[in-house]
Amino acid sequence: MSDDDLVFKALADPTRRHLLDRLFVRDGRTLTELESELTMTRFGVMKHLRVLEEAGLVVTRKSGREKLHFLNPVPIRLLHDRWIDKYTERHVSALVDLKKELEETS
Repeated sequence: MSDDDLVFKALADPTRRHLLDRLFVRDGRTLTELESELTMTRFGVMKHLRVLEEAGLVVTRKSGREKLHFLNPVPIRLLHDRWIDKYTERHVSALVDLKKELEETS
C-alpha cells in the first residue's frame, strides 16, 4: 500500500479525524487524555492511533512512563499538493468564478 493510500485510509474514519483535530488543538496528549474524549474502549482508541501512526500522521515520544502523541501535518500537506492543488489551477478557478457569476445573474 502506498503512502498516499495509508493517509487516505487513515483520514477516511471520523474517529481518526477527531483524534487529529484534538492533537491539532493541543499536541503531546497521552492515550488517557485522547480516550477521555471518546465513547469507545481504550483498546479501540489504540487501534485508531496505530493506523494514524502507520500513515505517519501521528508520531509518539516516551516521557517517563507515558507515551505522548503528536500531530505530523506533513503527509496531509503532501496529499494537498498532489491531489488538491492541481485542481485549483487557474482554469478551474476561472470556471468556478464563471459558475458563481452566472448563478448570481439568474
